[in-house]
Amino acid sequence: MACVVSWNCRGFRSKVCHIKDLIYEVHPVCIAFQETYLKPADIAKIKRYSLVRKDNENESGRASGGVALLISHDTPSSVITLHTNLQAVAVRVMFSNLVTVCTLYLPPSTSVNDRDLNRLVDELPTPFIIIGDFNGHSPLWESKNTNLRGRQIEEFVNTHSLCLLNNGEDTYFHQRSRTFHSLDLALCTPSLAPYFNFRVGVDVRDNDHFPICLDRVNVGSNDAQRPTRYLFHRADWTNFALRALITRNMVEGENLNEVVNLVTKTIISAADASIPKSGLSFPKNRKPWWNCTDTNRDQRRAWNVFRRHPTSANQIAFQRAKSIARWTRRKRERGYWIKFDLCPVLIPLLQ
Repeated sequence: MACVVSWNCRGFRSKVCHIKDLIYEVHPVCIAFQETYLKPADIAKIKRYSLVRKDNENESGRASGGVALLISHDTPSSVITLHTNLQAVAVRVMFSNLVTVCTLYLPPSTSVNDRDLNRLVDELPTPFIIIGDFNGHSPLWESKNTNLRGRQIEEFVNTHSLCLLNNGEDTYFHQRSRTFHSLDLALCTPSLAPYFNFRVGVDVRDNDHFPICLDRVNVGSNDAQRPTRYLFHRADWTNFALRALITRNMVEGENLNEVVNLVTKTIISAADASIPKSGLSFPKNRKPWWNCTDTNRDQRRAWNVFRRHPTSANQIAFQRAKSIARWTRRKRERGYWIKFDLCPVLIPLLQ
């Protein structure tokens, strides 16, 4: 299970299916997105996740860039209000302790002021993770060359004594030159470095950026369990009323704290005996178009061949497999809803 995932999705709404696939596969606590291409009026939702976003528009009013964070409802979190010109949003998330997660997108063609980066760090409660698409090249993360943005990030890391979690794997594929680069970075305060492992997803997911994942290390299975909840719709209220009986003797004690504890214990004991609880395991996202398995497998197979041997022939084979997989998925999605039959119980409600 990945704690934090980051992905330059190149359009949130156009990649919703891939986002759901990603959630189904790794069930992350938090997903950071860059280049969401959302306008303020656009609606973007994912079931069982809350969305925090910062949209961006260019001079002509078109959506450009933009960042967002998806946070699981199963994990306590709070939004941090940032006062920055940078494309960044942040939340505090409860892992084994509170950790600030910030997603950041630095456009390649835009000059970034060092002062803005320093102010961003000042606004983030420690410990924190800054993850996103930095568009920089540097030998520090095993790039083959260096650019101005890369040197700027090097200085930023040194100034604030941050740790780079990247392991040297490439995170971006440039289709025209058929070359791989590392543009997506994960930075953190030193206290967090021993507790996270960095890895890159193997599936490019109809995009040119790979998802990057931060996995917790030395964590027990309890961290992967969701909190239990009372299922009130299945409660035995008669039994609850009998067990939760509050007598006069219980509330006439001289010590108020003891009275409150006794009443609370009685109510909770009655609830445990009368109201079922939800399980600890996370529910799975059920998708009605699972018969796309063959085309998805063919796409991954073609991609793996092209990734190892980036020739023109392999690129054409991969593009073809990707187009077939996309067409099949969309066809199955439309076909599912066309064939959907309304339950007879619902028909009178719709008339």
